[in-house]
Amino acid sequence: MTTRPMSDAGLAAQPAGYWTGVAYEAVISFVRARQAELGFTQPQFWLLRNLSENDISPDGHGMTVPELQQAMNSYLRPEDDLRAEAEVLLVRGWLTRDAEGRLWITASGEEARIGLQQHAPAIRDHIHRGIDDADYVTTLKVLQQMIRNTGGPSV
Repeated sequence: MTTRPMSDAGLAAQPAGYWTGVAYEAVISFVRARQAELGFTQPQFWLLRNLSENDISPDGHGMTVPELQQAMNSYLRPEDDLRAEAEVLLVRGWLTRDAEGRLWITASGEEARIGLQQHAPAIRDHIHRGIDDADYVTTLKVLQQMIRNTGGPSV
């Protein structure tokens, strides 16, 4: 589908599934490309976040790859290979693995997580360029209502 100027009535008739899918793919592709330019992948960042007691992990306790996959199941993409991504972080010294196969974030991994997190505002600013916060909030509220209307997961 090619985008061209449309009237409000024309836009209102557009299929939400198509446009949300296009937006999803564009945003994810953009974020992942920026992260790759900075030397890391989105799944690597998620691993660090899920293992850090200063971020998503409630207790900083180590987790196995299957446990991490379960924790991230709502946002992992089919092509994401957490085992391979974890191996990269093990080589970098950002993670360690114990005898039970649990991954643990190291001090250097925590420093890396903090450093990687510092790029998020610039990436977000680029994505949100030309969109004021009120319009963004309205868009999210509309999407949340569409999710409720279609019996999707609670958000």
